[in-house]
Amino acid sequence: MEEAIKKADVLIEALPYITKFRNSIFVIKYGGSILGEGRIRKQVLKDIVFLSLVGVKIILVHGGGPNISDRMRGSGKDTEFIDGMRVTDKETLRVVEDELNKLNNLIIKEISNFGGKVLGLSGKENKLICVKKKKASVDLGLVGKIVSINKKFLLESNNRADILVICPMGRGPNNKVYNVNADEVASFVASNLLAEKFILLTNVKGVMRNSQDSSSFISTLNTGEAKSLIKDKVIQEGMIPKVSSCIEAIQSGVKKAHIINAGVAHALLLEIFTDEGIGTEIAR
Repeated sequence: MEEAIKKADVLIEALPYITKFRNSIFVIKYGGSILGEGRIRKQVLKDIVFLSLVGVKIILVHGGGPNISDRMRGSGKDTEFIDGMRVTDKETLRVVEDELNKLNNLIIKEISNFGGKVLGLSGKENKLICVKKKKASVDLGLVGKIVSINKKFLLESNNRADILVICPMGRGPNNKVYNVNADEVASFVASNLLAEKFILLTNVKGVMRNSQDSSSFISTLNTGEAKSLIKDKVIQEGMIPKVSSCIEAIQSGVKKAHIINAGVAHALLLEIFTDEGIGTEIAR
């Protein structure tokens, strides 16, 4: 009986959040090694289905970097990264698109199995993601920088299905297809739709003042504090683009951003529906 009461208390704690976020849009970026771990992926997708069933509109943007790199190594082709971006020639682009499509189909199938109303979208279709060639210190090849998204089509699609799963490809001039960074796609979509939340699912707890000290975890930041932590090199390496994309989204009108460790059981629900949360929340 006591255990049942505790469960009821959790549901009651979630009630005001469920009421607040009904009909809101959450944009979630999910990728990296955690996407390839079946147990974690299914756990995350169940949480996403739960969010959709209580009235939240979900746009899930997925990456696929490790799958692509594994495939490249298997074919004997080197993978080169410049400033965190994969150099993409025509052969690499075929591998990128093939692996992303496989992941997109897998995610759609699993969400459907969990009872979610889902629709898969490719950024290169219906002018969903329009890009131009991305400039960098060296030529990145077929890597695109987002110019615009088809906001009308995206909103119409989200009315047809509670969960959209976006494959991060884009089209540029002359109908050419480009590889697009999934973090950039998620942040751009969240900004243009003025999403309630922009959520990055990662394999780390969140922002730390000292990456070696778990007690230095920071649960809440505003954008000014986040910028200072980057400037002071407290936030380093792979966390810099994550926090930067959160700052950019918030400055463009997104209400809050969250960086969450997807490896924690029901991390999404704990972050969204409890008072304390579990990851790092970034606000204006």
